[in-house]
Amino acid sequence: MDKSINKYISETGFCSRREADKYIEQGRVTINDNIASKGNRVEDGDVVEVDGEPLKKKKATIYIALNKPKGITCTTDLKDKTNIIDYINFSSRIFPIGRLDKLSEGLIFLTNDGDIVNKILRAGNHHEKEYTVVVDKPINLEFIKAMRNGVRIMGVTTQKCFVQQETNDRFKIILTQGLNRQIRRMCEALGYNVRSLKRTRIMNMTLKDLAPGKWRYFTKEEISTINEMVATSSKTDKGSSAEGMDE
Repeated sequence: MDKSINKYISETGFCSRREADKYIEQGRVTINDNIASKGNRVEDGDVVEVDGEPLKKKKATIYIALNKPKGITCTTDLKDKTNIIDYINFSSRIFPIGRLDKLSEGLIFLTNDGDIVNKILRAGNHHEKEYTVVVDKPINLEFIKAMRNGVRIMGVTTQKCFVQQETNDRFKIILTQGLNRQIRRMCEALGYNVRSLKRTRIMNMTLKDLAPGKWRYFTKEEISTINEMVATSSKTDKGSSAEGMDE
C-alpha cells in the first residue's frame, strides 16, 4: 500500500479528503509520530494519528442477498434458535434490513452498513418491494380493488399499491410501504388467509438464480445502482415511522 495521506484518512471513514487536508494544515495529523504535510505518502505498517488518536481502518462494507426459507426468524437475538444470524453463519457482524415473517420466504438483505439501512427502511423514500401471495380461497375483483386502493388495518388505511391477479388464488403485489405483517393483515381484513408469501424483489434486486436458503454478495453494479437509488433518500423521514421493509 502506498497512498496519499489525505486519501488514507478519507478511506478510514474519519472524514473527507478536503477535511483531512485541513487537519494536516493545522498540524493535527502525524505519521509514525512525525507531523504530516500535504503530499506525504502512507505505506503498510505506518501509524497515522489525528490529535494523538490512531486511525482505524474502516471495515469493508458487506451487502448480502438471502433467499430466506420458511421457519427462519429475522432477528439478531441469538436466544431465538431460528434466528437469521446463526442460519447464515457469516464470519463477521451483519444484520438484516427489515424483516420477513417467520412463515414467509424470499428476498432479504443483510449488511453491516447502518447508513444504507436507514435510507432503505424509511417508507417515505418509496422503495419498491414485490411479493407473490397465495391465499386460502378464490380471489374476486372486489378483493383486488380493495387491496389496490387501501385496506384499514391497525388504525390506518394502507397506501394505494399495484396488485395483479395471477391465478385463481395467487396475486402479485408491489409495496412502497412496509407495515408489520401488512399483506397478511390486509388479506385477513378482507376475509382471506395467506397460505404462502414470497418476496421476489427489493428495489433493483430479485431472486434470480438464488435458490431457497442460499445467499450471495451484491455485485459492484448492484451496489452502485442501490447507492444511486438512495442518494436522495432521507435517513430520518419526518412523519414516517421506521416502517418500510416489513412485509
